[in-house]
Amino acid sequence: MTSMTLPARAENRPPLPVRPTPHERDGRQEGAGTARPHPQQQMLAARGVDPARVEREIGPRRPGVIYRNIDGAFMVLETIRDPERARTLLGRGSAQWALIVKDVLRRGAEPFVIGSAWTSSDYVVCLETTANTALAPAA
Repeated sequence: MTSMTLPARAENRPPLPVRPTPHERDGRQEGAGTARPHPQQQMLAARGVDPARVEREIGPRRPGVIYRNIDGAFMVLETIRDPERARTLLGRGSAQWALIVKDVLRRGAEPFVIGSAWTSSDYVVCLETTANTALAPAA
């Protein structure tokens, strides 16, 4: 039995409608700068760095200080207040500061970068140490 309608041919069909251009880039737009930046990035750039807030978030953690929290005990090796370097080290676009710390409870621990703010559960164990005295074996 034959079909009651003729098969549609590609050349006879009208083109499919194109969806409206979305607000984000999908490859159809020309130019490199048509995407909007994230609103939080604009807000941080306009606000700048608040030194008082940075100091509150770092707390008493200075190089040589050993502090303890729920995660363990750590010696601060370096305090980084340069936002660009902190963003690079932490991989976060909103970082304003970073700390390089070393776990003093774990033998052979490697230094690592943190960006967690000082909280009420953190406390200072030792104010001033050097790397040699803090990690020296007991006599």
